[in-house]
Amino acid sequence: MRLWQTVTGVKSGDVPMSRFETTHWSVVLRSRGEQADARAALESLCRTYRPPVLAYIRARGHAPDVAEDLAQGFFVSFIERAVHAQADPARGRFRSLLLTALKHFLGDEVDRERALKRGGAVQHAPLDAIDTHDQLDDARQPTTPEQVFERSWAETVLRAALHRLQAEIAKAGKTDLFDALSEFLIERPSEDDYARLAETLQMKRGTLAVAVHRLRARLQACVREELAETAADAASFDQEIDHMHKTLPHLLAPG
Repeated sequence: MRLWQTVTGVKSGDVPMSRFETTHWSVVLRSRGEQADARAALESLCRTYRPPVLAYIRARGHAPDVAEDLAQGFFVSFIERAVHAQADPARGRFRSLLLTALKHFLGDEVDRERALKRGGAVQHAPLDAIDTHDQLDDARQPTTPEQVFERSWAETVLRAALHRLQAEIAKAGKTDLFDALSEFLIERPSEDDYARLAETLQMKRGTLAVAVHRLRARLQACVREELAETAADAASFDQEIDHMHKTLPHLLAPG
C-alpha cells in the first residue's frame, strides 16, 4: 500500500484554530467529566481506534479470542474509569494516551494472570501464534508491539478517511465513478492505467486525470480531518501529521 507524501506538507496553519474546539478529543479533554457529549465523543474514538488496540494485544502474544476479550475489557475500563480525566491536556494526543493506558491495563492483567497461573488456571499463547495475514507486505514490517500499534493506527486513520470520502461521493451520486477510480487513490496511476480506464469509462484522458487528482486531494483533506479529531490543539495535530509520515512514508505520492 502506498499513500502519503503530499499530506505531510500540511501543518496546523492549514486548519482553522477554531476547528480544535469541536474535535472529539478536545471535547473529551475539556469536559473531564461525564457529560453526554464528551462520553459520546470518547466512545466514537474508541470504536474507530479499536484495530490498533487489538493489534497491540495480539502482538503481545495473546491468541485471537483472548485478545478480543482483553480489548473489550480495556475499552470498558478506559471509558468507565474516565482515564482521560487523568490526562495532561497539554499533551493533547488521543493516540499517546490510548497506548499508555493500554500498557497499564495489560500490566494489571498480567499480574492477575500470574496469580491465577500459580494455580494452573491460565495458559498464554506463544508469540508465533499471531496471525499476520492482515499485515501489509511492506519490506519494513513492524517488529515490536509498539510498532504494530503505530502501524495499525496509521492504517486505521487511512481507512476512516477513505470511508469518509466514499460517503461524500455516494451522497453526490457518483459511487460508480468512485468505485472505478478508488484503486488510484492509493497507487499513482500509470499512463497505461489512465488509457485503459479512460477507454472503459469513455472519458477523455485529461478529464479522467482531473477526476483522479481531485479525489486524491479530497482524500488528503479527509486524512487531515480524521487526524484533527484525535488532537486537542495545533501542536498535537502537527505531531500526528509527522507520525503518519514516519509510519507510512509512502502514502499518497504526488500526481
